[in-house]
Amino acid sequence: MTVAEVKLQEAVGRLKESGVRITPQRHAVLEYLLNAEIHPTADDIYKALEGKFPNMSVATVYNNLRVFREIGLVRELTYGDSSSRFDCNTSKHYHIICDSCGKIVDFHYPSLDEVESLAEKVTGFDVSHHRMEIYGVCAECKTQH
Repeated sequence: MTVAEVKLQEAVGRLKESGVRITPQRHAVLEYLLNAEIHPTADDIYKALEGKFPNMSVATVYNNLRVFREIGLVRELTYGDSSSRFDCNTSKHYHIICDSCGKIVDFHYPSLDEVESLAEKVTGFDVSHHRMEIYGVCAECKTQH
């Protein structure tokens, strides 16, 4: 069994434990997310699956993503543009984003927990979380220019 198959089985198990019914569309959206190299938008997922599920709507994809987010299977990434992106890697990590094509790539670096502690001391806030984004031009876009 591949790593992707194990992750899919674990995710399906979490859904079942939460009382969520596993429809073919829900299974397909989850499988797509787990295998996605990119951080897809709901529209990306819809376009990828519409041939297999011609009766599925974009609303179905959004509803499934909401369920996955509420259970903690995906994180919703908002970067100020019109579309949220979704990430199945829910461990602490950062993102590097291409200024040219918008591709988002995971970037692993030790968590900056000490920054949160310092921010609390300096401001008096109760810090809930942070995120770091790094921007540049990806290798593919560099070769095109």
